[in-house]
Amino acid sequence: MEIAQNYLDSIRFEFERYKTMGDATFAQLDDSDILWRYNDLDNSISQIVKHLSGNMLSRWTNFLTEDGEKPWRHRDTEFEDPFTTKAAMIAAWEKGWQCLFEALSLVNPDNFDTVIKIRNEDHTLVAAFNRQLAHYAGHVGQIVLMGKMIKGEKWVSLSIPKGQSEAFNTKKFNK
Repeated sequence: MEIAQNYLDSIRFEFERYKTMGDATFAQLDDSDILWRYNDLDNSISQIVKHLSGNMLSRWTNFLTEDGEKPWRHRDTEFEDPFTTKAAMIAAWEKGWQCLFEALSLVNPDNFDTVIKIRNEDHTLVAAFNRQLAHYAGHVGQIVLMGKMIKGEKWVSLSIPKGQSEAFNTKKFNK
């Protein structure tokens, strides 16, 4: 049981880390920034968030008893008609993450071995969470990179800024 709880704590930490990266990116953007696209074939940050939210709501609503690909989800439309305001985009972002974290809170060492379905394929909870963590991390990486491209020199680094590793390490380890 200890391994199950360690895994649950770890996966929650990682999901929270990626949500925080998205939050910190959004804090640097305005309404027009969320609609920027590198070219006509690419998605905007708003479209990526719409897709992530749709995925989270589908995957994690009643996930212990229903397939993670809900009949009400229409994935292709997640890439159409992006949110036009940052407030609307963030509301959808928060709703998706809330659904995920509520689902995660339902898992415990007693039901940790439950097998769930995603697109009618069996997944252990570990496999399902790992699958979604990888998916969300990839899209959050896109969001961060796009934010950095949009803001250019005004971008505030979400980690140790280039050329400042030594100062960071000195501060962290010489307290």
